[in-house]
Amino acid sequence: MNYVCSVRREGGVITIFVAMVMLLLITLLITTAFSISTTNLKAVGNVQARNEAIASAQTVIEQVILENAGLSAFQTARTSQVDINGDGVNDYIVDVPIPICVRATQANTTSTSSVTLPGFSAGGAWNTTWEINAIATDATTGARVSIIHGVRYLLTNVEKNAVCPT
Repeated sequence: MNYVCSVRREGGVITIFVAMVMLLLITLLITTAFSISTTNLKAVGNVQARNEAIASAQTVIEQVILENAGLSAFQTARTSQVDINGDGVNDYIVDVPIPICVRATQANTTSTSSVTLPGFSAGGAWNTTWEINAIATDATTGARVSIIHGVRYLLTNVEKNAVCPT
């Protein structure tokens, strides 16, 4: 009789030991899954913040290009604040230094798009290429992204000599 009791006790100890090992493995599995999901969530958040910053910078560059100020838009630096998510709070600060004229070439006299604009003659029109840099900074975290955009702008000979010596 004592022998049967001893076997039952050993069987119970083995069962408890196996159950504890299984609980430990399940706990490790859950902890690892939580850690991986947290890391993935942070990575997705970083990509979203980067894309929002790029969109903010692109918005300000488009404002510079489409501005009705003409050539003066290419002669001034600016700082703009952008509310990218529309909640009424400015999310990004975008700095645009003075654009740089990187190239000027005489407009082609046979190209109707270059010389038929009002105020331009075949001999006095210049195709200028400008480099516009925008640096968007997250107002909360301070994270920064910089984008560079090139644009062609048609100038008269006088305007070209004034702002684009190349």
